Amino acid sequence: MDDENHLITTPVTADLLRGALDVEHTVHGLLPHRLPAAARRQIPDEQLAVAEAQPSGVRLVFRTRATTVELDALPTKRAYQGLPTPADGVYDLLVDGSPAGRATVPGGRVRTVDPATGSVSLVEGPPGTARFTGLPPGPKDIEVWLPHNEVTELIALRTDAPVEPAPAAGRRVWLHHGSSISHGSNATRPTAIWPALAAARGGVELVNLGFGGSALLDPFTARAMRDTPADLISIKIGINLVNTDAMRLRAFTPAVHGFLDTLREGHPTTPLLVVSPVLCPIHEDTPGPLVYDFGADGTVRFRASGDPAERAAGRLTLGVIREVLARVVAERGAEDPHLHYLDGRELYGEADHVELPLPDRVHPDEAGHGRIAANFGRLAFGSGGAFALPAGP
Repeated sequence: MDDENHLITTPVTADLLRGALDVEHTVHGLLPHRLPAAARRQIPDEQLAVAEAQPSGVRLVFRTRATTVELDALPTKRAYQGLPTPADGVYDLLVDGSPAGRATVPGGRVRTVDPATGSVSLVEGPPGTARFTGLPPGPKDIEVWLPHNEVTELIALRTDAPVEPAPAAGRRVWLHHGSSISHGSNATRPTAIWPALAAARGGVELVNLGFGGSALLDPFTARAMRDTPADLISIKIGINLVNTDAMRLRAFTPAVHGFLDTLREGHPTTPLLVVSPVLCPIHEDTPGPLVYDFGADGTVRFRASGDPAERAAGRLTLGVIREVLARVVAERGAEDPHLHYLDGRELYGEADHVELPLPDRVHPDEAGHGRIAANFGRLAFGSGGAFALPAGP
């Protein structure tokens, strides 16, 4: 018992976490990872190394009678030189699946990126505490969703009643891989990112491998997904291949086949949904690379810097990506009845863009996340969708 606060201190252990594929023991506590150690050893750049350690979709889950919950954590916040420091990441608390609290952890480290040079500086800071009080009495299942946009080292959990790991809910596990939109860009809280909203609609357990800037058909990501138990799998690919200008058409088609081949090694009959990019006007017909476009008022936007004429030489655009993905899925589908395709413009298309434009020309705002989630829930989990429950007898 903690004598000062009359709270019980519980070390944070892996059995209290869901949505993480691995954990790392640090000098401060436990650091959740969304890629296993074998994959992390092959990461070629700092962008993915940071993104996979940001716990998008990761949550602490436990059963307790507690009415007070405190979580000590050391966040690493991301900032950009010359721009305002972003708001602290949000911790969302759910009680028996319903929202019941929200908190932040001030302080922590600040990792500042210079967009002009790519250089990075890190300033150390102290840990802090996310506090939730006034929870309903009686036994309940609690989920604490960690900030989707902050690397978060978990130090200790304190409660005014004992905790134990929550029993498995028996829900299907949905394993999803995507880009920064799947990671949660521009959403203000972890339960408002579109995969979290869609998982709630579908009644499934989310494992979110959405990595900002890094959905690049990396073989180590495919192997991690191959080895992760899942009942449903989706991959949303394309935008990062265009905006990084990382691949040409000749390499793209076999890379898609290779990624799918690897997934099928571990999940031969699992429903597998290939999702093409949502609408992004600047990249529909213009190749990358994507570059920053800073406004005079300090706003950050993006623009495509490629030449549309170079599509003939194999430069990728979103239009080209969609054509290839649709063809690959159709060809493979002749022998793989559990493979499905979804055009991303059905999640966010022309009409959605008119109503909910992309604030920075690439990423949706929180309302856009809600729109994508609603459409995904209808098209994937709804009747006739790739993830629909089988009809009863």
